[in-house]
Amino acid sequence: MGSRTALVEDLMERFPHVPREAVFKEDLLRGGVAFDDSALSDNEGGDVKPKSYFIFSFDHGTLPELGEAALRRPPEEIILTGGPYDLRRTVVSVRVNPSSPYRVAASPDGMLGLYLDGKRISDVGVPPMPEYYRHKLSNGKSVMEVAPTIQWGYLIYLTVFRVCQYFGAKEECQYCDINHNWRQQKAAGRPYTGVKDVDEVLEALEIIDRYDTAKTSTAYTLTGGAITSKLQGRDEADFYGMYAKAIEEHFPGRWIGKVVAQALPKDDVQRFKDYGVQIYHPNYEVWDEYLFKMYCPGKERYVGRDEWHKRILDSAEVFGARNVIPNFVAGVEMAEPFGFTTVDEAIASTTEGLRFFMSQGITPRFTTWCPEPTTPLGKANPNGAPLEYHIRLLESYRATMDEFGLSSPPGYGPPGPGNAVFSVSSFMDSLPANAPVGQEKEAGTDEVPVA
Repeated sequence: MGSRTALVEDLMERFPHVPREAVFKEDLLRGGVAFDDSALSDNEGGDVKPKSYFIFSFDHGTLPELGEAALRRPPEEIILTGGPYDLRRTVVSVRVNPSSPYRVAASPDGMLGLYLDGKRISDVGVPPMPEYYRHKLSNGKSVMEVAPTIQWGYLIYLTVFRVCQYFGAKEECQYCDINHNWRQQKAAGRPYTGVKDVDEVLEALEIIDRYDTAKTSTAYTLTGGAITSKLQGRDEADFYGMYAKAIEEHFPGRWIGKVVAQALPKDDVQRFKDYGVQIYHPNYEVWDEYLFKMYCPGKERYVGRDEWHKRILDSAEVFGARNVIPNFVAGVEMAEPFGFTTVDEAIASTTEGLRFFMSQGITPRFTTWCPEPTTPLGKANPNGAPLEYHIRLLESYRATMDEFGLSSPPGYGPPGPGNAVFSVSSFMDSLPANAPVGQEKEAGTDEVPVA
């Protein structure tokens, strides 16, 4: 038995209340997965939905280091099922790492599987190319470039500003590669629009609405880099808000509208609400006061941690606590040289943050940290945080939700192992599957059978 397999099985035995599917999912998200050439897509001309690089690279190497995977993109996500662990349907965002102990490859009969330490541990499903990806905008741009979908088609991800005005070592968040990803996509000659035109977004959404006859796409997220001054003459609330206003006027009630932005003053937050946004994500990134200052120097300089948290609480008065869902980057708590050196310390700190917000009725969510190699923390911590941290976080997250009587947040699809579609962490996979009736519309389950 290989050492990675032994570690995973040990954690599943030690933490039986955490779904076994989540253990594998977190390991794939934190450490990435390799792809045989047989498992890569044929880009936008094939039958498999390719990785869109919708905001960050979420890879453990630069495009030149990924080899064939940079030319023939891997799938956007994979689904794990079956195998010796009898895995329930688990949607995992693809993070490429050619040196990962996990590998997706085709068997002699052509069926894709996930292999760990050379042993097949699950079947792999890949997302079908959606019909709306096969249609171009009038200017020739692809729908995937303007309005890609993730979470197995549930979420339209509108990164309308693909760089960040927190720029350089003294301002950029130390785990974030949004600016580098924009540079590498452009250097590779890929279409990668820096600021997306409102009319282009509306045209892409019209194509999605026309061809998504099953109404699998249920929500959209408006996001992008921080705006510290002005962009096109607009401040952050008005810049992102103008897209929401246009979408809600053209497609009233079609999708759940979400915006990921800085923690803004209450009057600015009210503008988001007035423009039609339903869910607000003012991400707090990392809880510990010292780590926030070290890892988010721009946010500390322009806003400050205490003011950031105050604004999150204030925004609940506008949107309602349930509709304020700040994200944190799970794992950076243990990043060298400043992070906690033990899992116990890291979990205690993160849980303190969860309790702070959940006691106010606000339910944070998290993205599993991928140590991208062009970021300071990625360079210093290529292996990310220990898998045990991520598993214990899932345990603590659910326990804290239960303590304060909270249920899965809206806008994330169905909860529960075998049901969840949220792909960049396992928090939805780890929650009970018995969400209130009508709370969420389950996304589609079709996938491409690999020949």
